[in-house]
Amino acid sequence: MSKIHLGALAALLFVAFAACGKKEEPAPAPTPEATTPAPPPESVGVNVGEIEVGKAIGDDKKVTAPAETFTKNDTIYASIDTTGTGPATLKTTWTFERGGEVTVVNEESQTITPTGPETTEFHISKPTGWPSGDYKLEVFLDGKPVGMKKFKVG
Repeated sequence: MSKIHLGALAALLFVAFAACGKKEEPAPAPTPEATTPAPPPESVGVNVGEIEVGKAIGDDKKVTAPAETFTKNDTIYASIDTTGTGPATLKTTWTFERGGEVTVVNEESQTITPTGPETTEFHISKPTGWPSGDYKLEVFLDGKPVGMKKFKVG
């Protein structure tokens, strides 16, 4: 072999050994992404469940005789079930509709502070008798509509 070939072979071997001996540096560990802790769960507060209208109410404030039609001399009861805890305001608006004209019969609010499931009672009566027609009870929780019931007198 000639000196040139020997030099080339030596250079080639040097490069090969240098490449084999080279240790790869480990890849940098992935940086953990910044995590934001989850926000605390919102307070459940009070939620309205069942709304019932009827002709009688029990000691537990629940309607015991549900009805959709009443006579002119009936007292009309509403029971509103709630779940949750904390202070809240329940408001009822009772309306009468005849010939496209809506008249507010009664509005009432009660501040409640339940510590669990609870029932709140509202009622309306009219000693001179209810006019025949279509009525509606609307229920609001802290100013927001949460339900309604339609009923008739006649």
